[in-house]
Amino acid sequence: SEYVSVIRDVTCDIGEGEFFGLLGPNGAGKTTLFKMLATLILPDEGAATVAGYDVVRDAASVRRVLAPVIADERSLYWRLSARENLKLFAVLHRLSKAEIRARVEEVLRAVGLEDTAEKMVGQFSSGMKQRLLIARALLSRPRVLLLDEPTRSLDPISARRFRLFLREEILGRQGCTVVLATHNTEEALELCDRVAVLDRGRLLAVGSAQELSREVSEDRYRLYTKAPDHPALAALAARGGIRPLGAEPADPEGWVPLQIEVRGDAEAAADVLASLTLAGMPIARFEKIPLALADLIERIILHADAQAGEIADA
Repeated sequence: SEYVSVIRDVTCDIGEGEFFGLLGPNGAGKTTLFKMLATLILPDEGAATVAGYDVVRDAASVRRVLAPVIADERSLYWRLSARENLKLFAVLHRLSKAEIRARVEEVLRAVGLEDTAEKMVGQFSSGMKQRLLIARALLSRPRVLLLDEPTRSLDPISARRFRLFLREEILGRQGCTVVLATHNTEEALELCDRVAVLDRGRLLAVGSAQELSREVSEDRYRLYTKAPDHPALAALAARGGIRPLGAEPADPEGWVPLQIEVRGDAEAAADVLASLTLAGMPIARFEKIPLALADLIERIILHADAQAGEIADA
């Protein structure tokens, strides 16, 4: 059978207490990377450690400090109450009777389910089931939580509440290191200190949204002009300094917001503004357009593909 490389050349450090995001399209390798960290599959080469433990040589220690949370409600027993579910899994974690009683109550309070602990899980909402999955993971007092698409089945309001719970309770009070795999870029932006962009098993970039924006060489700007067809724009575009992206409707005073993409850094943008002004183009305002994280990730992937194509053609 043909050998397929699912994860390759991924090098990254995640700090203790960090909320870290894994972003990328379907097939990027996020779930495979999670399975490697959770010791469910072994890497063919390279090394990975969790809290200092090697995932191959010391898998048992890794499993003691790490808890994966998969958004799969079927792994709960729906005909049991929340408390009964947690007691069952606490036994599987080999907690003593005294520990079970105390720890179950602790995690119920941590996820805000203490008032519904006797209710059958089959009667829970999706958001409550997600909280119970987190509670189950917290039983073993993990140092690292792996969250795989935790809000996938939640409506927008429930998802927002769940994200608030993750940030305040799990990261804040429990003090866990959290690694989140998600397709939702706004979720990652709201929760994560840093994100990693994966595509087809490749790690393309790691950093905060601000740091990632420096990974690509073009920035988008909006200039307000009364001459959107000024020849100076076409001249700059012909030289490759800018790329016009289109005009928006004029404001009541006749100024047309025109979007352009500038190749280079802030100094290059200043040169573009100076060039247009010297050419006599009337400009009332020139401002950088904040880039949405989803657009930024798409551009990082396209940028990496373009670089790979250049190398292949060389």
